Amino acid sequence: MGTSQTSSTVKLVVFDCDGTLVDGQAPVCDAMETAFAAANLAPPPRHAIRQIVGLSLPQAIRYLEPEAGEDIVAQMVSAYKDAFRSARERGEVAEPLFQGMADLIAALRSEGWALAVATGKSQRGLMHCLETHGLTGSFSSLQGADGHPSKPDPAMLNTAMAETLAIPANTVMIGDTLYDMEMARAAGVRGIGVSWGYHDNATLLEAGAHAIADTSEELRQLISGQAG
Repeated sequence: MGTSQTSSTVKLVVFDCDGTLVDGQAPVCDAMETAFAAANLAPPPRHAIRQIVGLSLPQAIRYLEPEAGEDIVAQMVSAYKDAFRSARERGEVAEPLFQGMADLIAALRSEGWALAVATGKSQRGLMHCLETHGLTGSFSSLQGADGHPSKPDPAMLNTAMAETLAIPANTVMIGDTLYDMEMARAAGVRGIGVSWGYHDNATLLEAGAHAIADTSEELRQLISGQAG
C-alpha cells in the first residue's frame, strides 16, 4: 500500500534526447552515411535519415534499407558505431542543447518533477551527451536502446515509470517524432510534441500528440498543466 500511495504522488517528465533535448542530426547523418558506404550502398538523402532519429539503430537501418539482410544490417550497425565513436574521440560530435532546455530542466526539478530520458541512443552515447552538458545528475531514470526494444514499444517508458514509482496518469512524454508519441500512447501516458525536432507538427498530431510546443517556455506551461 505504501508503494501505491507513493507512486500516485510522483510527477514524471520523460524526455526524448536527439531532436528534443539536443540537436544531434549532423553526427547521426555522418555516421549513417559511413555505414552505407561500408556496405557498398548508396546513402539515402539526409532528410530521410533525419526521419529515423529516435529509432534503435538496427530498426533505423532496416527502415532506410528494407532489402538488407541481417548480415548486412549487422555490418552497418558496426560501421555506424565505429564511425560515431571515432568522431567523438576526434571531438567532432556536436550535440548542442536546444535553446532553453537547460533552464527548463532546472525549473521542472525545482517544481518537484522527477525527470527521465527515453532514447534510441545507446547508454554510452546518452551518458556522454548528458555529461557534456552537465546534466547527468538531473535525471532519475535513463533508458536507452541497450536492453529495450525500439520505440514505439513502451518498454522504456514503462521502465522509467517503474524506477521512479510514477503512474501513467502523472507521466508526460516529451518528444519530436511520431515514435515518441506512439510510445506515449502505447504506455497510456500523455504525449507532448516539440516543433524544433525532426518530424513536423501534422505528423506528431496524427501520431497522438496532445499538444505541441514551439518554445521551451511553452513546453514548461504545457507540462505543468498535465499533472495528475
